[in-house]
Amino acid sequence: MNEQISQAVIRRLPRYYRYLGDLLMQGTERISSNELSVKMNSTASQIRQDLNNFGGFGQQGYGYNVKFLHDEIGKILGLDKVHNMIIVGAGNLAKAIVRYDKFERLGFPTLAMFDVNPELFGKTINGIKVYSLDELESFVKENRVDIAALTLPKQNAYDAANKLVGLGVKSIWNFAHVDLEFEDEDVVVENVHLSDSLMQLSYNITSRK
Repeated sequence: MNEQISQAVIRRLPRYYRYLGDLLMQGTERISSNELSVKMNSTASQIRQDLNNFGGFGQQGYGYNVKFLHDEIGKILGLDKVHNMIIVGAGNLAKAIVRYDKFERLGFPTLAMFDVNPELFGKTINGIKVYSLDELESFVKENRVDIAALTLPKQNAYDAANKLVGLGVKSIWNFAHVDLEFEDEDVVVENVHLSDSLMQLSYNITSRK
């Protein structure tokens, strides 16, 4: 990935992908940056600037071929590959993740879940088996694991993440209530705080009063 591309641009790419997917389902074959900007509540210049980071993809006087642009953004996002995932922690959030079938359709199949609760060992959730956390090392050594999702208490997050990184899992999708950071540039962490989004909504509600 080009390190000069800002995270703000990268964070907009999934939104482009989602909107273009909707247009495909509606049978739309092409669209201009102006038309796309109206649908996305953005600006045409912003869309053109974002896409020019990756080559542009548009044709003057024609706009964008929706399927081609959707496919190309999918490739940029790595959605043309399969990224095997495990989940550490088998609580309610983990259960919601494995029950959301779209992740697998996007290329993020969950291979296994891990927990410390003996009552969960051997059980399956939406077809995904729950293992003891003690089996994590052997499982990772025997299977290709690209991403580990952490859905466990924040006091356990760093220990779990460090263990995973030591086992060669360098991509962490962190839902623990702590921002994980690593000096190793090969380790990629996406910290997800659902409460932050809810508080932003609360602010927007409050600011209108």
